Amino acid sequence: MALTTACGSGDGGYAAPVANGKAQSGSGSSADYGSGNGYGADSGTDKGQAGGDGYGSSGDSSRPAAMGAPAETLALRQSPELGPVVTDSKGMALYRFDKDTAKPPNSACSGACATTWPPVPADDATAASGMAASALGSVTRADGTKQLTIAGWPAYRYAKDTAPGDTKGHGVGGTWNAFAPDGKKAAAGPAADVSVFDQPKLGKLLVDKAGRTVYRFTKDSAWPMRFACNGACLDTWKPVGPADKSKLEGVPAKLISTVTRPDGTRQLAVDCWPVYTFSGDKQPGDVNGQGKKGTWFAVSPEGKKITSPATG
Repeated sequence: MALTTACGSGDGGYAAPVANGKAQSGSGSSADYGSGNGYGADSGTDKGQAGGDGYGSSGDSSRPAAMGAPAETLALRQSPELGPVVTDSKGMALYRFDKDTAKPPNSACSGACATTWPPVPADDATAASGMAASALGSVTRADGTKQLTIAGWPAYRYAKDTAPGDTKGHGVGGTWNAFAPDGKKAAAGPAADVSVFDQPKLGKLLVDKAGRTVYRFTKDSAWPMRFACNGACLDTWKPVGPADKSKLEGVPAKLISTVTRPDGTRQLAVDCWPVYTFSGDKQPGDVNGQGKKGTWFAVSPEGKKITSPATG
């Protein structure tokens, strides 16, 4: 049975289901950090201040085991405050320092600074699926060790981050920021209900508030509206919940609507197409659902299905 009212009219309508690169090397230095030194190694309790050995205690016992360890395969973790941030394989956030340089790469954090902000070794680092592999490189520090760089910026962990998902170092001294996937500073502010992510393989695509890629199903229909993903299909493809139109980023509000599924639940629609997330996507930037069975496709900021790799 087809929908008889326009997509997005009111709360939506019922529709019956139908059949189913390497960076240049530089050298480290102990630069002037200005008032308060900028890296949080002096004593005190305010944000940006770390006392004792720089790990918040008088000994090394509280130093997180991941500090100074190889990053291995990087990951993206969705922060409610910052959006997607880059982490190491154990989920510890990676940071960049405003007093460093990216062109050419150079670290200005050494001595006590490097105790509070341990440099991330370049060994064995691999880009997350939502990052361009060419963004990773290395810089040679003053002591001869190689430090990981992301888009040219040297990468560090923060000593006061003790659990995966911590981003206590963001904003410290006004000079330290968690990495966004493109190597820029992670953006402050709550995550949007629907926003745009620049995925290295597919280009700009829409993601939900958890940073997950949203897909549309070619066996659904936008008009007349039909839902072809039902029953066991919903174990793999999860309907995206409604979005607040005041909490959109990079997508026109006119494309966003809410539709009601046959079971009475409400689902986000983009350009009248119901959208879903894929259970096989584990982190922001994953697009493991793209092209599945030739019927599932990521959605562009214009509301169109993405069928071709990014160009340029």
